[in-house]
Amino acid sequence: MRVAFDPQVFLLQEYGGISRYVVSLARQLAGNSGVYPRIFAPLHYNRHLIDLSDGLALGLRVPRVRRTARFVCTASEFLAKRAMQHFRPDIVHETYYSKRTLAPSNSRRIITVYDMISERFPAEFPGGQFTETKKFAVLGADHVLCISENTRRDLIEVFGIAPERTSVVYLGYDDLTPSGEVDGGTVGLEASRPYLLYVGSRGGYKNFVALLRAFASSAYLRDDFSILCFGGGALVPEELTLVRQLGLSDIHVRQVSGNDAMLGSMYRGAAAFVYPSLHEGFGIPPLEAMSLGCPVVCSNTTSIPEVVGDAGEYFDPAEPESIRDAIERVLQSSDRRRELVTKGHVRRALFSWERCASETLGVYRSIL
Repeated sequence: MRVAFDPQVFLLQEYGGISRYVVSLARQLAGNSGVYPRIFAPLHYNRHLIDLSDGLALGLRVPRVRRTARFVCTASEFLAKRAMQHFRPDIVHETYYSKRTLAPSNSRRIITVYDMISERFPAEFPGGQFTETKKFAVLGADHVLCISENTRRDLIEVFGIAPERTSVVYLGYDDLTPSGEVDGGTVGLEASRPYLLYVGSRGGYKNFVALLRAFASSAYLRDDFSILCFGGGALVPEELTLVRQLGLSDIHVRQVSGNDAMLGSMYRGAAAFVYPSLHEGFGIPPLEAMSLGCPVVCSNTTSIPEVVGDAGEYFDPAEPESIRDAIERVLQSSDRRRELVTKGHVRRALFSWERCASETLGVYRSIL
């Protein structure tokens, strides 16, 4: 079986969860006898492709230069289409959403839907063009993979796609080996001040504002803990203003960036990992936290309970008081923290890129 992945996501992301997923999937598929995956990204901006062995990816990483993006995209798609025709894939796995397919006419098309957040929170994604393109791509595919049951239900409800044309395949996660260069993951925070870890972007449905309000409403948390934000960019003026309005200071809320090894150290050093999202298509960070012995405190909505199972302390993300109480329950009980860590190690073993690839391969075979 020949499996081709198109270049779309590698023209959108330098790093990123979707491109990491495609690279991990291709690498695992290559370990199956008689399966020949290849990523076609003749010109791309992505760094994850650098880690792939020869033969798994066709492409050259180019610098992202202003005003050249349209040319790079057009050239990469043209070259990818020609190369795919020569490759003669049985399956073309489209990595994002487009009204143009590069798949040869005799290939079967698969597409992965990662979430339906833009459809559930349209005010955060104005214009509607993205949803229109996404729906066109999804309806044109022979089969649709969804990364959670919640995403599958949303897809069926919003786009009206037939349930039998969909399958759920959960994602895996990467081993974030902690870096020895970071002492306990403190990164400049006072060693005597434990921290709550928040990972990734913070706007809109990510619900970071509710976490700030929950934290500020607790004298216990304000006096003894900080919030450490990893990634997501520096705190923006609106966030800094809210921090001050809530009576917090720089010692209470910090932001840092770094590589995967540094993030591993952050998980290992945190008092707890907090995941306050209103909506997620899957949610890899809780698995990363579990794998490194960090207790998880998280929302009780959408796909998050599918991933976390009984290994999390849940809260209602719409209620700052609920967030506060859940965090306090975990931090004030060493028994509860140990219980969450133990259950987390059991839970995370259910998710791997190897399992993701095996189940994806089963879907490929079912449509040929």
